[in-house]
Amino acid sequence: MSDTRAEEPPAGPDPRRWWSLAFIALAQLMVVLDSTIVNIALPSAQRDLGMSDGNRQWVITAYSLAFGGLLLLGGRIADLVGHKRTVVIGLIGFTAASAFGGAATTSGMLFAARALQGVFAAVLAPSALSLLTTTFTDPGERHRAFGIFGTLAASGAAIGFVVGGLVSEYLSWRWCLYVNVPIGIIGVLGALAFLHDGPGREGARLDVPGVLLGCGGVVLIVYGCSEAEPRGWTDPLVTAVFAAGIALLTVFVWWQKKAPVPLLPLHILQDRNRLGCFLTMALSVIGMFGMFLFMTYYLQVVLGYSPLRTGIAFLPLTASIFIGSNQISARLLPRLPPRALMAPGMLLAATGMLILTRMTVHSAYATEIFPALILMGLGMGLTFMPVFSTATAGVAPQDAGVTSATVNTSQQVGGSIGTALLNTIATTTGTAYITTHLTDPAHRARITAEGMVHGYTVAIGWAAAIMLLAGLSAALLVTAKPTRHGTAAVSEYVA
Repeated sequence: MSDTRAEEPPAGPDPRRWWSLAFIALAQLMVVLDSTIVNIALPSAQRDLGMSDGNRQWVITAYSLAFGGLLLLGGRIADLVGHKRTVVIGLIGFTAASAFGGAATTSGMLFAARALQGVFAAVLAPSALSLLTTTFTDPGERHRAFGIFGTLAASGAAIGFVVGGLVSEYLSWRWCLYVNVPIGIIGVLGALAFLHDGPGREGARLDVPGVLLGCGGVVLIVYGCSEAEPRGWTDPLVTAVFAAGIALLTVFVWWQKKAPVPLLPLHILQDRNRLGCFLTMALSVIGMFGMFLFMTYYLQVVLGYSPLRTGIAFLPLTASIFIGSNQISARLLPRLPPRALMAPGMLLAATGMLILTRMTVHSAYATEIFPALILMGLGMGLTFMPVFSTATAGVAPQDAGVTSATVNTSQQVGGSIGTALLNTIATTTGTAYITTHLTDPAHRARITAEGMVHGYTVAIGWAAAIMLLAGLSAALLVTAKPTRHGTAAVSEYVA
């Protein structure tokens, strides 16, 4: 028999809902931050643990594989056993895995710890977003809450670069993982004290074939993208992995039509607003994560920035994301349809990307990099907040977890694909440039730097095109109307 008490909505707004938001946002920040915090520290970890150049990628991909591949399962588990319970379990597991990784003495231990982080992040992330959806039911307050949540989702990666640079320069690469321990402990205590359990259905069954097919297919696709960087897109292993992943996902869709309790109810994807949000999220993150990768290497290797200075260089991006999400989107979403924010947001972000395609080995940060980061941040802020709010609006309580997981899956898988795809473009075009222009060995250093930057600018140009495609998806697919009755509440907050 199901526990109907867990499914009954509260009689009125939870008086502690803003405290709940603080700890939900803290959990989300920890998950998103760990997607990038180890990037700057990777060279130090590689030297310390004796990783080979071929294996070092697993510090990044072990996390994204587990996270992106298991998010749908994590969302369904949240729906079955309760959102508060899975948030607490996810926080405890993520914190323990972080401590294990910080204490790693071999590369294998670090890879395993990163994979465990991804597993528990897959449980934690959809539960956190589901609790946000069910805690804030007033339209005005909902916009405010999603503005904060969207800011963290969009800027957490940049914050990860700042924290990673700080601890790498002044402490040790291990603190990129240890930093999660105090955050996790505070999150667990806050979750236990302030969160109300979301809807759970005791006695319900998991769709085991759906788990194996869907999660297996996503894992193979993400794995294929990660292997395309060192092997090339036409490598037999890469093509075989992609074929197997596509086959599993095709069978997954067929099974979801027949399953009595599907892992991913297809009616969620049949709603054009949600489908448009999922597609916009995936395409926008492809470009954003590629930009993070290239700008990190550009600032450190080409311009000679320290890890900390590199992290600080991303702060204008974070600040403009906050402004775009909390000051612009929060004001306008109650008055405008979501696509009126999402499509222009992607256009702004693409414009910032196009500015970066003019980078050279001698570009000045203040006049050439800074304006681009501002435009990209504003565009992302305009886009992410309405994506999260629209994708999860009007979802049945029993589907809240899996819908939230689908939003996060599109973000994580998009980031993984973007990193692999754009890095392959940058590497191949950069190598071709060096091969063509290196006629005098005495100029090797200069030509190598120019080739590296050439590869980055070509890949960033592709990222700009992908962001324009994201804007087109939002404009054509997202037809939701503004929630005008929430205007007063939002106006009061942002005034």
